[in-house]
Amino acid sequence: MTVMTTPRHPVHTLLSRVTGDAKHAPSAHSTLDVLWVLYDRVLRITPETADAPDRDRFLLSKGHGPAAYYAVLAAKGFFPEDWLDDLGGWDSPLGHHPDRVLLPGVEVGTGSLGHGLGLAVGTALGLRAQGLLDARTFVLLGDAELDEGSNHEAIAYAAAIRLPLTAIVIDNRSATHGWPGGIAARFPNWSVSVMNGHDHDEIEKALRPVAGRPNLVVAEV
Repeated sequence: MTVMTTPRHPVHTLLSRVTGDAKHAPSAHSTLDVLWVLYDRVLRITPETADAPDRDRFLLSKGHGPAAYYAVLAAKGFFPEDWLDDLGGWDSPLGHHPDRVLLPGVEVGTGSLGHGLGLAVGTALGLRAQGLLDARTFVLLGDAELDEGSNHEAIAYAAAIRLPLTAIVIDNRSATHGWPGGIAARFPNWSVSVMNGHDHDEIEKALRPVAGRPNLVVAEV
C-alpha cells in the first residue's frame, strides 16, 4: 500500500505554492492523490506528446478546484513551477478554472458543474470514430456534480454503447440529494471499483482498463 501522507512529497511542496481563496484547498487536497497516480503511473501523455493524436485524454470536470491539477502538471513539466506562485493574477495563465488555450496539457476548459462527463463521452466517441482505439479517456468529478441531470444522460449513453471511458468520482459525501446504494448505484451497467482515495496502489489498480464497458472509480476521501 502506498499512501501520500507526508508533505515531503515534491507535489505537496508545489501545491503549497498555490495560495489564496481561489485555491479551494479542500477540493485540491481531496483530488491530489488521484491526480498524481494518473499522471505518474497511468496516463500515456508527457509534455512532448501533449498534442499526439493517440495520447490518453484527461478531463478535470471538477475544474472549480484546479490547484492540485496545476501542481501535478507543473511537477510533470507541462509548464514552469513558478507559474504556481500567481494563481488568478491578471496576466497569469493559471485561472480559477483551467483554460486549454492558456495551459499546455489541459484538454478542455471546465468548472461549470455537470459538464465534464458529457464532454468525456464526446471525447471518447471522437477517438473511436477516428480509429484511435488505444487512446483512453479519463474524467474526474466531484460527488456533488452528480446532482446535475446531464450526468445521468451521459452515464446511460456510455453504458448503452459500451464506451471505453473511465470516470473517477471523488466521494467526500457532499452530494445534497443522496442516493440509495451510494454513488455506484448511479452508474448501472458500468464496471465499479470503490477504494481509499489516498492509497496510490489501490487507485492504480482501479484505473486499469476494463474491456467491454465503461469504468467507474469511486475514490473515498
